[in-house]
Amino acid sequence: MPEKPVAPEPPAPDSPDSPDDHGVHTSHAAHDRSAVRTLLRLWPYVRPVRARLFTAAFVAIVASCLSLVIPLVLKWLVDGPVADRDPGGVWLGALYLLLLGIAEAVLFGYRRWLVARPLSAVEARMRADLYGRLQRLPIAFHDRWASGQLLSRGTTDLMLVRMFLAFPLTFLLVNAVTILAGYVLLLAQDWSLGLVLLTPVVPLVIVCSVFEGRYGVVARRAQDQVGDLTTVVEESVLGIRIVKGFGRHRSQATAFRELSGRLRGTELVKARLLAMIWAVITFVPELAIGAALVLGTIQVADGDLSAGTLVAFLSTALALRWPVESIGFLLAMSQEAATATERYFEVMDAEEEPDTLTGTNTADGPAGVRFEGVSFRYPDAPADSPPVLDGIDLHIRPGETLALVGGTGSGKTTLTALVPRLHEASGGRILLDGEDIALMERDRLRSLVSMAFEEPTLFSASVGENVLMGADGTAGEPELRRALGVAQADGFVERLPEGAGTQVGEQGLSLSGGQRQRLALARAVVGRPRFLVLDDPLSALDVHTEARVEAALREVLRDTTALVVAHRPSTVMLADRVALLSRGRIAAVGTHHELLRSSEEYAWLMSGEGEGGPR
Repeated sequence: MPEKPVAPEPPAPDSPDSPDDHGVHTSHAAHDRSAVRTLLRLWPYVRPVRARLFTAAFVAIVASCLSLVIPLVLKWLVDGPVADRDPGGVWLGALYLLLLGIAEAVLFGYRRWLVARPLSAVEARMRADLYGRLQRLPIAFHDRWASGQLLSRGTTDLMLVRMFLAFPLTFLLVNAVTILAGYVLLLAQDWSLGLVLLTPVVPLVIVCSVFEGRYGVVARRAQDQVGDLTTVVEESVLGIRIVKGFGRHRSQATAFRELSGRLRGTELVKARLLAMIWAVITFVPELAIGAALVLGTIQVADGDLSAGTLVAFLSTALALRWPVESIGFLLAMSQEAATATERYFEVMDAEEEPDTLTGTNTADGPAGVRFEGVSFRYPDAPADSPPVLDGIDLHIRPGETLALVGGTGSGKTTLTALVPRLHEASGGRILLDGEDIALMERDRLRSLVSMAFEEPTLFSASVGENVLMGADGTAGEPELRRALGVAQADGFVERLPEGAGTQVGEQGLSLSGGQRQRLALARAVVGRPRFLVLDDPLSALDVHTEARVEAALREVLRDTTALVVAHRPSTVMLADRVALLSRGRIAAVGTHHELLRSSEEYAWLMSGEGEGGPR
């Protein structure tokens, strides 16, 4: 008998007719897409291992067809040794049956061995491609998609794809060949009884077609809901300090239970559909076998059919039970794999951030950093909403430090993100030493521009590895010590258990906010960047540490062209000039003292009263 693994209950978007948490409509696609067409997209990954998969399928077909030889042996036994009362012949027949069973078991075991390694390689390659794609997708994509949805695509969905390639893909073919060969044998043994067993074919095809469409919709909903649930768990773990600090564990638990309940309901719908199709596929053929048994018994009684032939006929029909009954199970797994494949390629089909735009880049402008008519609107913003940035004209001279000041929401962080092309400007252009950044290779651009963000992000690596991430791979211990010194981080790093080799843990949460911010600043300066963009990098520091960092940072700023987002007068004093950003436009440019005299808004912001004001 073919292998009969337990059907996995895979995980799984939300309501099929509404956009899920990652902002992509996933519903009606399940109605329109062809499962076969979707699964065919896996061929580039399967092609390198196709020889072993085809061999495994051939081995499985041979093993499955061996089960059809057993009824022929039984016919020989009943009509020969049993009818002739020949014990030796009976023992010989039993030996034949034992050998057939052993051969079938060995062949199915060999099939599993053939597919295990190559399919693990397919899954690993798909996971690596997905990870690489996520690194190349624009920030706007990551802003729209919940991390749990992406995690579930890289784990659960790829597991479903591997399981499909390992079992349903093979056995849809194997069972089809087995059923076809079995019916040929049935018709050859007795055509009238064979026709009786053919009667369920049409109703079963109709039932399976209806089941496939309904199950595909529910499977998609379940897999997306798993992504939502993963997001909630991830956010709760990463935000455990907030959850505990504000006593929100009950509300988080309630949210988790609601999502878990919805997923449970969807899984129950899946189970109900699977139970219905299994019941139909089991009952209808059993009915036909019962009718064939009655008709065959009458023929044996009338002398029109030998007992051995009837035994062989019924044995063949029973041998076909599993291939027929497994149709619903295999279709369900195939639909889940098609949904998983569809979800995988939703990410793989997302448009990557362009490396360069068309055109030839030449240094045709003044050195330094120049914004010329730069505007920006988020890709998913309503068409009638005002742009975040509108007509920005600004020039930062070579070696100059420019402070960017503005109220909350004025677009300061967005403007700094345009320099390394974390977002693409909607209009205008940005020049670095006269070169349009849109025409520069992204790797080259980001080797020239270094950033430190207001919200520092550290990785599960050592302190040294986190800091040296800001260099091009050539920096070593001297550069690390210098960067830590500039950020005034050398003192606390030396006190860590293993110094710069200390693992900081996920998100660097084992460190204080000020310590994380200083390491992020060290990462920004370690590679001696030509252009430096600092988004309020000292906001988490105490007054004394801030003063020491600023003193060391002045030395670094002498050798680079810098744009610094500032909220406090002490940070502004690092700059040669200040630009005031108001409602997406540059409202004034000048020195700190000039703007204090000429700009009421700037004076208001610098007084400390404007922190909560509109921006």
